[in-house]
Amino acid sequence: MAAGRLAAADPIFAGIESRAGPLPWPVRPRGFPGLLRGICAQLVSNEAAFAIWRRVAALPGATTPEGFLALDPARVGIEGGLTRQKVAHGRALAEAILSGTLRLEALDAMSDEEAVAHLCQVRGIGRWTAEVHLLFSLERPDVFPSGDLALQAAAAHLAGLPARKDARAMAAMAATWAPHRAVAARLLWHHWLHHTKRATLDPA
Repeated sequence: MAAGRLAAADPIFAGIESRAGPLPWPVRPRGFPGLLRGICAQLVSNEAAFAIWRRVAALPGATTPEGFLALDPARVGIEGGLTRQKVAHGRALAEAILSGTLRLEALDAMSDEEAVAHLCQVRGIGRWTAEVHLLFSLERPDVFPSGDLALQAAAAHLAGLPARKDARAMAAMAATWAPHRAVAARLLWHHWLHHTKRATLDPA
């Protein structure tokens, strides 16, 4: 099992599940709804992201590209709780899918880096959003969103570091956890949610 191999290779992973409980395995929808959820989660706490996503998903048709574009942007902002910028990013995503600029059906044949680059061509999708989508929706086994602040904080806490590593240093640290970096990310999120006593188990 990947979690056991990680614990054997790096002591920071030892004991996470004994303290925090069995590792949960949330999976998100592929395609537009999964990517839209990632946009909802940008630059907010995980609790806020989950609340916003529930509001957006409750809007009629909002989880399809056609339905999202049919909604009044002001309504999405008011009832969904999205900023004007995030509404614009959701619309750009929907338009890219419908125009064929974003070829979601081709992602499975791409490497992780190719898939990240393809997703990042859409306005409003950066590396973090792309990597989170590959991890939770496509279940890629070796993706690690090194720019995620919770992952940085969890790694620093478990390793006894005085401060969080930045994204580049975090990526270098995570390189030693290949080819199980997605499981490493899930374990670190699991630890941090438990350590900080977060109200939701949704990690990103």
